[in-house]
Amino acid sequence: MPTSLPFTESLLSAVGGVVPGQAEVLDSSPRSRVWRVPTADGPAVIVKQITDDGDTGADADARFARELAGLRLAGRGSVAPAVLATDPAARVLVLEYVDDLGRTDDWMPGYAESLARLHALTGPDDAGALPVWTGPTAADAESFLALAAALDVPVPAAVPDELAGLLQRLDPTGHHALLHGDPCPGNDLRTVDGVRFVDFERAALGNGLMELAYFRIGFPTCWCALSVTAAPLTEVEAVYRTTWRDLTGTDVPGDLADACAAWLIQGDALVERAHRGTADQLARVPVEDFEWGYVSARERLAHRLDVVAGLTRDHDHLHALGRLCSGLATRLLERWPDLRPLPTADARPWY
Repeated sequence: MPTSLPFTESLLSAVGGVVPGQAEVLDSSPRSRVWRVPTADGPAVIVKQITDDGDTGADADARFARELAGLRLAGRGSVAPAVLATDPAARVLVLEYVDDLGRTDDWMPGYAESLARLHALTGPDDAGALPVWTGPTAADAESFLALAAALDVPVPAAVPDELAGLLQRLDPTGHHALLHGDPCPGNDLRTVDGVRFVDFERAALGNGLMELAYFRIGFPTCWCALSVTAAPLTEVEAVYRTTWRDLTGTDVPGDLADACAAWLIQGDALVERAHRGTADQLARVPVEDFEWGYVSARERLAHRLDVVAGLTRDHDHLHALGRLCSGLATRLLERWPDLRPLPTADARPWY
């Protein structure tokens, strides 16, 4: 057994012992270490250790606690691996090993169904079990307006008030859906029994519409940004809404246009997690393009502008914002005509 494998005697006892020397290191973010470990008397397990990676110990402890709480809440349904044992002092989780089928055709409907099942697992009685979802702020709205000025795109007079109203409507008070926090392709395991999600370090309670919006807005927290349109988009949104209604007896609350606009005006949704909160990312767009994964910031932004412009064309509360988005999208392509559309789900490189 590798000496770096963080197994205490209590963890070894919980899984019945492991096969010495057979732990397999798996890909993970810089903020964690993950192994697949065969056990002596049963199926393999996953061992995940949350690391500091530049964080303070308190920050890493908070991420561990958040992931553990998210996994335990998700354990109410078959949408995440089961937690088998923990060592909070070492920030170690021992999880059920889930056999991933890997690339599958037409994966999105099953993904949408499991996402709705995940969101429906919690309610008002779970308030306080996880942090409340945090969305865009007044500073984000100001940055978005400054972007328009930097690109010489006129801002309709009603837009500042529309953005202020948007921020009020995005208040998560009264919403208690279990949000994954980063429901990206790669954080989902496709099994014979449906999709299960992993990596709950950003789990929160809020409105599930913020994650249903991923399909339209291009998976905003993900390196593998992609475009879902036409019939596939209609199908996955219908699957999500039907599943939610079947489980809760209610329609999905909120406005999808608001959710997409929220992702649009957040500059931090243009960069990977390690760079969020370090700069005004929207202010960088007029002077430099920057890549995350295989898609550039300007390409991500152009897609989001088109989406919001389309959703708000006849919108009661965001009509002026829609006109601004249309103007900004046109200006981006005028200045940088080589910007590519986001790849479709079938065209993206596999992870």
